[in-house]
Amino acid sequence: MSGALPIAVTGGIASGKSEVTRRFEALGIEVLDADLIARELVEPGQPALAEIARRFGAGVIDAAGRLDRRALRAIVFADSAARRDLEAILHPRVHASLQARAQAAAPPYVLLAIPLLAESAPGRYAWLDRVLVVDVPRAVQIQRVMQRDAVERAAAEAALAAQASREARLAMAHDVIVNDGPLAALDAIVAKLHARYLALAAGAA
Repeated sequence: MSGALPIAVTGGIASGKSEVTRRFEALGIEVLDADLIARELVEPGQPALAEIARRFGAGVIDAAGRLDRRALRAIVFADSAARRDLEAILHPRVHASLQARAQAAAPPYVLLAIPLLAESAPGRYAWLDRVLVVDVPRAVQIQRVMQRDAVERAAAEAALAAQASREARLAMAHDVIVNDGPLAALDAIVAKLHARYLALAAGAA
């Protein structure tokens, strides 16, 4: 194998994926973030933005010609067919960009933060070497969403219901971080995984 070993990091809403990836970055590991790439893809002048405007109307574009994320969220949150249409526009482009950047990444390994990995088309990410799932119990997840977003329980539960199930994510996991304790506990967990991934990358080289 040449290049970097590609390892995905995924997890449900408010599971603490960002806290985990920050610790890998502190160890010198490159992190490719699907959410950041998706934002790049809808900048003014990008084909994806024009396609979104055609599908959802001029109301999702603000006066400056940029995507009105709040307006788009309101549409896709209320309509599962609309959400699937948006995913059909963005997911293949995000995937292609992630794969190209992962192939160009320097060894030993590269992390790809993909929140919607479990929701992706079957086989699309077959080129990944491993999947790390950041997991939290549902009750903890709901409490964190309520606190973070200042919403009622019903809204938090609806946000969870819009994602793949916890069971679906765990079914694809090679490694799991149960992130229901203090954030400081993540340091030792990430350090142990880092050592494992270095060994795996060395063995694959």
